[in-house]
Amino acid sequence: MNTLRPFILFASLLVGANAVVAQQLQYNNPQGLPTSKNYTQVVVAQSSRVAYISGQVSANAKGEIVYKGDFRGQTKQVLENLKIALASIGATFADVIKTTTYVVNTDPEKIGIVREVRSQYFTGANPPGSTYVGVQGLYDKDVLIEIEATVALK
Repeated sequence: MNTLRPFILFASLLVGANAVVAQQLQYNNPQGLPTSKNYTQVVVAQSSRVAYISGQVSANAKGEIVYKGDFRGQTKQVLENLKIALASIGATFADVIKTTTYVVNTDPEKIGIVREVRSQYFTGANPPGSTYVGVQGLYDKDVLIEIEATVALK
Protein backbone atom coordinates (compact mmCIF):
# COMPACT_ATOMS: atom_id res chain seq x y z
CA MET A 1 0.00 0.00 0.00
CA ASN A 2 2.89 2.36 0.77
CA THR A 3 4.23 1.83 -2.75
CA LEU A 4 0.98 3.13 -4.23
CA ARG A 5 0.88 6.31 -2.15
CA PRO A 6 3.58 8.22 -4.11
CA PHE A 7 1.92 7.18 -7.37
CA ILE A 8 -1.51 8.36 -6.18
CA LEU A 9 -0.03 11.64 -4.96
CA PHE A 10 1.78 12.15 -8.31
CA ALA A 11 -1.41 11.30 -10.27
CA SER A 12 -3.43 13.73 -8.14
CA LEU A 13 -0.92 16.50 -8.74
CA LEU A 14 -0.84 15.74 -12.46
CA VAL A 15 -4.63 15.82 -12.76
CA GLY A 16 -4.77 19.04 -10.76
CA ALA A 17 -2.08 20.62 -12.92
CA ASN A 18 -3.91 19.62 -16.10
CA ALA A 19 -7.12 21.17 -14.80
CA VAL A 20 -5.31 24.46 -14.24
CA VAL A 21 -3.51 24.37 -17.60
CA ALA A 22 -6.71 23.51 -19.48
CA GLN A 23 -8.27 26.79 -18.36
CA GLN A 24 -5.32 29.06 -19.23
CA LEU A 25 -5.85 31.25 -22.26
CA GLN A 26 -3.67 34.13 -23.29
CA TYR A 27 -5.14 36.90 -25.47
CA ASN A 28 -2.61 39.10 -27.23
CA ASN A 29 -2.86 42.02 -29.63
CA PRO A 30 0.83 42.64 -30.37
CA GLN A 31 2.09 46.15 -30.80
CA GLY A 32 2.36 46.87 -34.52
CA LEU A 33 -0.87 45.01 -35.39
CA PRO A 34 -4.33 46.62 -35.41
CA THR A 35 -6.57 46.07 -32.38
CA SER A 36 -10.25 45.29 -32.88
CA LYS A 37 -13.16 44.87 -30.50
CA ASN A 38 -14.39 42.04 -32.78
CA TYR A 39 -11.40 39.70 -32.67
CA THR A 40 -8.03 39.07 -31.03
CA GLN A 41 -4.86 38.80 -33.12
CA VAL A 42 -3.29 35.92 -31.14
CA VAL A 43 -4.93 33.46 -28.73
CA VAL A 44 -2.77 30.86 -26.98
CA ALA A 45 -4.59 27.93 -25.41
CA GLN A 46 -2.48 25.85 -23.05
CA SER A 47 -4.96 23.02 -23.20
CA SER A 48 -4.87 19.36 -23.96
CA ARG A 49 -8.57 19.39 -24.92
CA VAL A 50 -9.53 21.32 -28.03
CA ALA A 51 -12.74 20.92 -30.02
CA TYR A 52 -13.12 21.74 -33.70
CA ILE A 53 -16.68 22.57 -34.69
CA SER A 54 -17.51 22.03 -38.34
CA GLY A 55 -18.72 24.92 -40.42
CA GLN A 56 -22.27 25.82 -39.42
CA VAL A 57 -24.74 27.09 -42.00
CA SER A 58 -28.31 28.37 -41.81
CA ALA A 59 -29.87 24.90 -41.75
CA ASN A 60 -32.61 23.89 -39.34
CA ALA A 61 -32.73 20.55 -37.49
CA LYS A 62 -34.19 18.89 -40.63
CA GLY A 63 -31.26 20.11 -42.74
CA GLU A 64 -33.38 22.64 -44.63
CA ILE A 65 -31.76 25.98 -45.47
CA VAL A 66 -33.66 28.77 -43.73
CA TYR A 67 -33.66 32.52 -44.42
CA LYS A 68 -32.96 32.03 -48.13
CA GLY A 69 -31.75 35.31 -49.60
CA ASP A 70 -31.64 36.98 -46.14
CA PHE A 71 -27.99 37.43 -45.16
CA ARG A 72 -28.73 38.84 -41.69
CA GLY A 73 -31.20 36.04 -40.95
CA GLN A 74 -28.71 33.40 -42.10
CA THR A 75 -25.95 34.93 -39.98
CA LYS A 76 -28.16 34.76 -36.87
CA GLN A 77 -29.16 31.16 -37.65
CA VAL A 78 -25.52 30.16 -38.14
CA LEU A 79 -24.62 31.58 -34.73
CA GLU A 80 -27.64 29.90 -33.12
CA ASN A 81 -26.47 26.59 -34.64
CA LEU A 82 -22.98 27.25 -33.32
CA LYS A 83 -24.52 27.92 -29.89
CA ILE A 84 -26.20 24.48 -30.01
CA ALA A 85 -22.92 22.80 -31.02
CA LEU A 86 -21.09 24.56 -28.18
CA ALA A 87 -23.72 23.57 -25.62
CA SER A 88 -23.44 19.94 -26.73
CA ILE A 89 -19.84 19.88 -25.44
CA GLY A 90 -20.46 22.00 -22.34
CA ALA A 91 -18.98 25.14 -23.87
CA THR A 92 -20.12 28.70 -24.57
CA PHE A 93 -19.02 31.46 -26.92
CA ALA A 94 -16.52 32.50 -24.22
CA ASP A 95 -14.66 29.22 -24.86
CA VAL A 96 -14.25 29.83 -28.60
CA ILE A 97 -10.64 30.72 -29.40
CA LYS A 98 -10.84 30.96 -33.22
CA THR A 99 -13.50 31.30 -35.89
CA THR A 100 -13.34 31.20 -39.66
CA THR A 101 -16.22 32.85 -41.50
CA TYR A 102 -16.89 32.14 -45.18
CA VAL A 103 -19.16 34.63 -46.97
CA VAL A 104 -20.43 34.33 -50.53
CA ASN A 105 -19.69 37.40 -52.66
CA THR A 106 -18.69 39.50 -49.69
CA ASP A 107 -18.91 43.29 -49.65
CA PRO A 108 -18.60 46.01 -46.96
CA GLU A 109 -22.30 45.75 -46.04
CA LYS A 110 -21.98 42.02 -45.32
CA ILE A 111 -18.87 42.54 -43.18
CA GLY A 112 -20.84 45.08 -41.12
CA ILE A 113 -23.75 42.68 -40.68
CA VAL A 114 -21.46 39.85 -39.57
CA ARG A 115 -19.74 42.13 -37.04
CA GLU A 116 -23.05 43.42 -35.70
CA VAL A 117 -24.69 40.00 -35.30
CA ARG A 118 -21.51 38.35 -34.03
CA SER A 119 -21.15 40.98 -31.30
CA GLN A 120 -24.46 39.78 -29.85
CA TYR A 121 -22.95 36.33 -29.25
CA PHE A 122 -19.31 37.08 -28.48
CA THR A 123 -19.89 39.48 -25.60
CA GLY A 124 -16.83 38.87 -23.44
CA ALA A 125 -13.82 41.10 -23.02
CA ASN A 126 -11.64 38.72 -25.07
CA PRO A 127 -13.06 37.94 -28.50
CA PRO A 128 -11.60 34.93 -30.34
CA GLY A 129 -9.10 35.01 -33.15
CA SER A 130 -10.95 35.37 -36.43
CA THR A 131 -10.55 34.95 -40.17
CA TYR A 132 -13.10 36.30 -42.67
CA VAL A 133 -12.99 34.79 -46.16
CA GLY A 134 -14.94 35.82 -49.24
CA VAL A 135 -15.84 32.89 -51.50
CA GLN A 136 -17.66 32.45 -54.82
CA GLY A 137 -20.03 29.90 -53.35
CA LEU A 138 -20.59 27.25 -50.71
CA TYR A 139 -22.01 23.73 -50.95
CA ASP A 140 -25.57 24.94 -51.73
CA LYS A 141 -26.57 27.95 -53.82
CA ASP A 142 -28.86 29.19 -51.02
CA VAL A 143 -26.13 29.15 -48.34
CA LEU A 144 -24.66 32.65 -47.96
CA ILE A 145 -22.46 32.21 -44.87
CA GLU A 146 -20.66 29.43 -42.98
CA ILE A 147 -18.77 29.69 -39.68
CA GLU A 148 -16.45 27.12 -38.12
CA ALA A 149 -14.96 27.35 -34.65
CA THR A 150 -12.07 26.10 -32.53
CA VAL A 151 -12.89 25.73 -28.84
CA ALA A 152 -10.66 25.36 -25.75
CA LEU A 153 -12.51 23.06 -23.37
CA LYS A 154 -12.18 23.38 -19.61
